[in-house]
Amino acid sequence: MGALTERQLHEVFRSIIEGKIVKRIKVDLISEGKNLQPLFIEELERAGYRFLTVREVRVEPGERVPAFYLTDGNAYFGWIFWEQFTTWKLRKLWGSVIRNSRGDWDIQIPVTKDVRIYANESLKLEMDIDIPSDI
Repeated sequence: MGALTERQLHEVFRSIIEGKIVKRIKVDLISEGKNLQPLFIEELERAGYRFLTVREVRVEPGERVPAFYLTDGNAYFGWIFWEQFTTWKLRKLWGSVIRNSRGDWDIQIPVTKDVRIYANESLKLEMDIDIPSDI
């Protein structure tokens, strides 16, 4: 099978971003030495994702917003949400769907980090704040 055309790459990236056909986890954006990140970003923006910090994303406790973190030639999918420790102690973060050996989010970005991710607030979903691991 030969290399995909740019049009085919856009279609593949669109499928990944939508998460309907392909499960969103981690996407390698380097193929045969070529950086595909600009094409992926183009599709993210076309799908309504904006380049924001976790702090800038509008999400309330009990909601989650889909987002991609791009780093080191990879795009990681995860959610921005509020993690509840007690009824009065919460923290807002982006957590990857990839888990570590303890079952926690392998990559976490709290509001205190000035890291930008691609988030789509228009795709906000409700979630059970008491069970964030099911996200």
